[in-house]
Amino acid sequence: MLKEKYKDEIEQILNRYPVKRSALLPLLYLAQQEEGYVSEAAMKEIAGILGLTPPQVYEVVTFYTMLQLKPPGKFHIQVCKSLMCALVGSDELLGWLKVRLGIGPGQTTPDSLFTLSTVECLASCGTGPMMQINDDYYERITEARLDRILADLKRDGTSPLKSGPFMLPVEEVGR
Repeated sequence: MLKEKYKDEIEQILNRYPVKRSALLPLLYLAQQEEGYVSEAAMKEIAGILGLTPPQVYEVVTFYTMLQLKPPGKFHIQVCKSLMCALVGSDELLGWLKVRLGIGPGQTTPDSLFTLSTVECLASCGTGPMMQINDDYYERITEARLDRILADLKRDGTSPLKSGPFMLPVEEVGR
């Protein structure tokens, strides 16, 4: 149970917020770090900690694409579907992934290696089409780049084609 294992972290989170309910997202994130997804048991426990009903917690989990209701594969591929990425080929990228992985959005490959999701925006509008795999960005995806990324991940668990997330150099911000 989260309450026992993360007693100190939970207390620190709760102390940051004058209204207990405001700690919901950080507690959900903590639960997901522990299990890889937010389980029903974790939702019930968090509801109890915060004085909420389990459906209130479930509403939040299902609203945010960063929270998962079931265990994702080793590599969680999130394809940006915002207008900017759509204009430069995110639908095509999604099609390539469906063919190569044999799954659609919301599904995981039978070997639990890849989970495919679509998300609304990953804030990399100038470098689409793009996708996020776990915590890494992959931008300006072409069919050849996608094939290399998937091969790299299967072979080494990482790809040198990861790019960020993109950040402006500090010295350029504000100029």
